[in-house]
Order: sequence, then structure tokens, then C-alpha cells
Amino acid sequence: MELRLERRYLNLPVRNDALKRRMRLIIDGETVREFEIELAEDEPDFWVFLDISAFKGKKPILEADGLEENTILFEMIHQDDVIMDAEDLYGEKYRPQFHFSSRRGWNNDPNGLVYYKGEYHLFYQHNPYGWKWGNIHWGHAVSGDLIHWEELPIALYPRRFGDWCFSGSAVVDGRDTAGFKRGDEEVIVVAFTSTARGECIAYSNDRGRTFTEYDGNPVLVHRGRDPKIIWYEPGNHWVMAVYDEFEGRRCIAFYTSSDLKRWEFQSRIEGYYECPEIFELAVDGDESRRRWVVYSADGDYAIGSFDGRRFTIESGKHRFSYGNCFYASQTWNNIPPEDGRRIQIAWGRVNMPGMPFNQMMLFPVELSLRRGEEGIRMFAEPVREVELLHGKRWSWRDEPVKEGENLLSGIEGDLFHIRAELELRGANGIGFRIRGIPVTYDVREERLECQGCEAPLKPVGGKIRLEILVDRTSIEIFANNGRIYMPIGVIPPDENKRLELFAVGGEGGVRSIEIYEMKSAWR
Repeated sequence: MELRLERRYLNLPVRNDALKRRMRLIIDGETVREFEIELAEDEPDFWVFLDISAFKGKKPILEADGLEENTILFEMIHQDDVIMDAEDLYGEKYRPQFHFSSRRGWNNDPNGLVYYKGEYHLFYQHNPYGWKWGNIHWGHAVSGDLIHWEELPIALYPRRFGDWCFSGSAVVDGRDTAGFKRGDEEVIVVAFTSTARGECIAYSNDRGRTFTEYDGNPVLVHRGRDPKIIWYEPGNHWVMAVYDEFEGRRCIAFYTSSDLKRWEFQSRIEGYYECPEIFELAVDGDESRRRWVVYSADGDYAIGSFDGRRFTIESGKHRFSYGNCFYASQTWNNIPPEDGRRIQIAWGRVNMPGMPFNQMMLFPVELSLRRGEEGIRMFAEPVREVELLHGKRWSWRDEPVKEGENLLSGIEGDLFHIRAELELRGANGIGFRIRGIPVTYDVREERLECQGCEAPLKPVGGKIRLEILVDRTSIEIFANNGRIYMPIGVIPPDENKRLELFAVGGEGGVRSIEIYEMKSAWR
């Protein structure tokens, strides 16, 4: 099918579980885009889009395996300057309202988290052409406040079909160590795994709007993936922490470089799988007492020291997430010193049935190290920007929680931020029911429970603290100021919008509760 490209998008109809076809856009004999897609043969489940703005004015050939040029499927494909069904965007039934999700298609791991000139960059593993994993590109979004996200054009396309752009990281090369700088902006360099070539880098001189692959790629070839790059100031060099398979063992390997192009192996630690992360934090906010943290995709972490080449473990692994949907978290590089936070975001593994998109990101959290009876542990709390979405407020202080009664009667909705300090008193259990989903503290077992997930939680002075974020497809629980982090992916019953506070086996109490109705980040 010959086209003349005059608009920004090709809108493509998709029907889940239809025959998967290979589609190609060919210009002057060269395949410039190639992907698999479940093209709808009748009424589509949803529409996806191919950004063709880079080829405007060209006359390409559009091919799809097994289809003749005059088929009705090609007649359904059309050009436009807006994506199909744009009027419904962000209002879909299961669209998270204050968590990032892509406009169309699949997302998984967050990638390339970097801050530059007032923008938090969020790249992510992305299938733009279907509801399931595949065709892995790097999607891209930016935010000024970690809450309101603007989705930008795809940042990295596969060089050819099957050479996917797997996970990685981003840095601001403020010293221009790689020599990529052209113009006034600092260079943003992304590192990613090319599944056919190895670890690769690409660079941007326009604040991350476009990227150019380094012509010397790959910069590292090994048995592994998912490069995380940081600047190690004491040694004046770059460090790459990367998943590595060595003699049949899963490891994080550490490499160093002065220019982001040539990498030298230094050391490895065993027992970590995929998506490594490494950073330094002050203990209890004391800058004179700092420790390094390392973890991989499941978030379970070790604490220790790092000399720029070798990580020495002092304690761990320690459990980080007690939920059912956390994976592949990363933290932002280049946060300004005057801010100083270590901010993390993770893939929320939650299926969105019947939607034109699938999966989400969990809410950004601030990480800290604090010393307690069990030693130094990592805490996670929602970033303070959550308050930007606060709407109507309800509050209570010094109230009993009796069996069979509901202090929160009359509060209904699907978006909430709850902060509560609960007194255990004589109750065997106490907690919230959120749209019918119980979040329960078992007093006798000293255990927090939700949707089959459990976490040990010791009361402090006969009380527990809970902070809960409720969106359409998730309930994220933070207990005792972030000591326990339990993100839960769940789609509650449509008919139940109620909030309940309950006690079991005796009377509990409320020291304080604040509940905020949350506004949508998309409106």
C-alpha cells in the first residue's frame, strides 16, 4: 500500500488475540519502521498510532505480512494529526488517575530517570502497538512535579525488528566527558541494552527531545543487560552497575569509565537479577554517616560501602516491597543538591482489562536510611508533591473504633490519600476496608495484611501508623512512617465505593485520621 505522508500519525486498529502480523514502513527501499501488531479484521478493541512526522512528505510503502494491498484492513488505517479516540484519553474506566500510564499500548520497567532544568524525565519499556509485551521501544514522558506527566514522542526505536531497546539509565554529562555536546544545553546520555548488540549509548543536545546513537556502539558486550550509570565524584569517573551472568550465577557487575564509551570491569556481587540500582544515602539525615545501597528488580537491598569499584556488603539482603505488583524500580539521577532527595519509581504490574493501554508506574517515593533496633533499614514514603492533588478533607481525633460501627460512613469515591494513627487497645485486629478490600493489622501476630500479602509490623507505643494511596487499580500502603511498603495491584468491585474503618475482637481507637479526596492528575 503506497502512502503520501501528510499528517502526524497513522492510526492502526487493534483487536486483542487477532492474528499477529509483521508490519513495515518502507521508504526508498529502506525499512524505517517494523513491528508486530494484532490488526483488527472487524471492530477494533482499540486504536494505536505510529508517529510518522519524521517522514512527512515522503511516499512510503506500508506492508503487512499476509495482506493484499486492497484488503479492507488497509482501508481502516488512516492518517490524522490526532490519535484515534483522543477525546476519551485519560478518562477510561481503569485509567490510573495519579499514576503514570502510557496513552496507548504496554509499559513495563521505568528507564533513564534523570532530572534536568526543571523536568523529571521518565523513559520506560514500551510496546506502542499492542496491549501485551513486545516491540520494545523506549517511551518518554516529562513532569515538572512528579505528578502531572506529559507523554513525549518515542525516544528510542529498535534499529531493526528483534533488536529491542531493553532497560537502562540516563545521566547529564555536565563535564562533556564523552564529547557529545553541541550547543548550549548540557548533554543527556542514555545507556540501554540493545538485545542484538550489547550495552549502547545515545545522546541528546535538546533537553531529551531527540537522541542520536553513538556510532561506536556497543560500548560493552557481555552476558547481561540493564546498565545503570552514575557519576562517582571521589574517583572522578563513571560507574556502570549492570546485570551480569557469570559462570551460571546471577550478578551485578561494576564497570568504570572516564568517557562513557570505554568501560573496564572492576568487580561483581552475586545473587541479583535484572535492573540493578546503586546510590548513597545519609543515615538518619546525618551527612557524616552515609551508606551505599544496592538492589535489583525485586527491590530487596543490601547496605554497605562502595569505593567506586567494589561494593562491600555490611548487611542484607533486606526485604523492601511486601506487595504484589512492585518490580524494576529505579531512582532519579541529577536531583539538585538543594533538593537532595533520593526519589524512586517502580513498574506497577497490574493488568488493565479492556483498556487501550496496559500496566502503570507506582507512585514516586522518597527513600531514606534510618537506624532502629534491627539496624539500618531503608524507608519509603510518598513524595511530598502528593499534596498537589489534595481535594476535600475529612479528619478525626481521639475516637473509639468499635466492632460493627464505621466512623467513615458516608465517604465514597475511588481516589483517596489516607493518613492514620490507630490505637490497638483491646482489639485483635484493626484496619480499613477500601471499596471492599480489607487492609488489616493483626494485633496478636503483629502483621499487616492485604490481598494475601503480609508484612511484619511492630506497634510503637501501642499504635501503628498507616498512609494509604488509593487509585482505580492500586492500593499503596506505607506503615510506620515508611518502614513497611506494600503496593497492591487490585481492581475493586465497580459497585463498591465505600471507605470503612473497622475493629475485630474488641475496641480499637483513632489517635488521628486525615482523609483527602484526590484530584485527577490528568485534568
